[in-house]
Amino acid sequence: MLKDITLGQFYPADSVIHRLDPRVKLFSTILYLVALFLINGVAGWILATVFLLAVIALSKVPFVMLCKGVRAIWVLIAITAVCNLFFTQGEDVLFQWKVICITGTGIHRTIYYSLRLIYLVVGSSILTLTTSPTRLTDGMEEGLWFLAKIRIPIHEIAMMMSIALRFIPILGEEADKVKKAQMARGADFEEGNLLQRVKSLIPILVPLFVSAFRRANDLSLAMEARCYRGGEGRTKMHSLKYERRDGFAYLVVFAFLAAIVAVRVLYLTVWGELGIL
Repeated sequence: MLKDITLGQFYPADSVIHRLDPRVKLFSTILYLVALFLINGVAGWILATVFLLAVIALSKVPFVMLCKGVRAIWVLIAITAVCNLFFTQGEDVLFQWKVICITGTGIHRTIYYSLRLIYLVVGSSILTLTTSPTRLTDGMEEGLWFLAKIRIPIHEIAMMMSIALRFIPILGEEADKVKKAQMARGADFEEGNLLQRVKSLIPILVPLFVSAFRRANDLSLAMEARCYRGGEGRTKMHSLKYERRDGFAYLVVFAFLAAIVAVRVLYLTVWGELGIL
């Protein structure tokens, strides 16, 4: 399942989204996530779907790759759906048996929370798939410049976050290799009850942790060999500069957020009372 995680991977392509300033993509992703939590009706989900599909088309990232990221969290989506469907209390009871209760409110929350998780993963994956780790680090550092005024090590924080994101797909590939090697030696990860399956993961987790620490040690030695001493006094080969397309991207994202807020207000004030959407 780890090999399906797309968060942290970079997909090289010549697209408008790839050419955007990383600060624009970081800030736009934050606004997109905020907009998802403001959605309160079908009209809002339609707007979010159109916006997300348009961004995917412009990014030229294969839709199959984005679906792999959703497949990696299907267990979390299933748990969220089951908990909301069978254990949400409400007045509009459709079915009840002992502690299990299916209500209209539960069905509503099941659909909304599941969609929210899927859209969160897809939107976040587009950020990393269209931004190289170096530019992502530069974008984080430049975007959080104001925190440096209170002596917060912005460069180090951005570097750690970038390395952590980069290690996610690497560890996924390593876990897949270890699993195949253990299966070649006769290990069985599919048979038995839940406890036995958890125990069978130990031959994967132990080599994976050893490999992760070894990679971290190699990375630290490589940084020391290159005389890395943090962000103070460092210069950049390529400085980030806003261009016209970046300003247009800001306008589009703010317009999307404004539309979501407007739909939410209409839903709560007018459509909700009329029972529309």
